[in-house]
Amino acid sequence: MHDLGAGSVSGELVRFRHEFYRSLSRRADALFELTDAVLCAEGPVRSLPELSLLAEHRRSHGGLYAGLAHGRIDVDRLRDAILAGPLPRAADGRLVLAVDITCWFRPEAHTAPDRVMCHAYGRNRNQHLAIPGWPYSVVAALETGRSSWTAPLDIQRLVPGADTATVTAEQLRRVVTGLIARGHWQPGDREILIVADAGYDGPRLAFQLADLPVAALVRMRSDRVLRRSAPPPTPHTVGRPRRHGSEFGRAQLDFAG
Repeated sequence: MHDLGAGSVSGELVRFRHEFYRSLSRRADALFELTDAVLCAEGPVRSLPELSLLAEHRRSHGGLYAGLAHGRIDVDRLRDAILAGPLPRAADGRLVLAVDITCWFRPEAHTAPDRVMCHAYGRNRNQHLAIPGWPYSVVAALETGRSSWTAPLDIQRLVPGADTATVTAEQLRRVVTGLIARGHWQPGDREILIVADAGYDGPRLAFQLADLPVAALVRMRSDRVLRRSAPPPTPHTVGRPRRHGSEFGRAQLDFAG
């Protein structure tokens, strides 16, 4: 939980754990204990049966697998529980949401459904590779300062053939409207800042979210080329007027800045 003081953090943690348990609609006890075991395990989890040996998991490994196979989660209720909690903010009090795609590589899972080719860099002598896996779009709230603290608010897996820009816009719309509904943003507050890397189309993202109180800040690709406004048509010329003006790239923007 975000650092708001020992007492308030404890209360928020208790509230969230209650809501998380209520969002488990089937095999709630098994899934809840499994979650505690994952959080309390030392180091990365490499074996599911080993989790059943932890004190936080009071069931056998059979109960663990049964919870994974037959358990169900009310995703909408879990999202509500996450958005209802306190959020980190920038120094000026503005909400800052970062969106990015992270991949769970599954190269050996040949029977896993909905795998796509995920981009990877630096896994083999700094080469760009395409590895089968599951890409996930993650939205997290950031804070100002030298801190690694982030508050994950939403995660969505991208299925094969999905348009990344459309899925991201729908996901951000769901998060922003949820934040507004829960009082994290009030009329008169500064716009919610959305930050993304060069893999996103900033103008398209801003257009798709134009009716929301957000501002998009997207890194520009180094090879991106922009065009100036079209010049006025030259008199006594034949043909269609120009739609765009001269080109200029990022290097010119850096020089001008």
